[in-house]
Amino acid sequence: MENHLKYKNYKGSIHYSSADGVWYGKILEINDLVSYEAELKENLKKVFVEAVEDYLRNK
Repeated sequence: MENHLKYKNYKGSIHYSSADGVWYGKILEINDLVSYEAELKENLKKVFVEAVEDYLRNK
């Protein structure tokens, strides 16, 4: 996995919280705060895509 996620024309950050045991991030370069998280790193892309689609529906 790269140091960020890409979907459509959006980028998302990738971070890990050892305290919470989750991978998380936010959609970058937008004026809203849209975050996502997953317990497994392999699932982070899926929840990022879902966050982007949700953002586009509610924009």
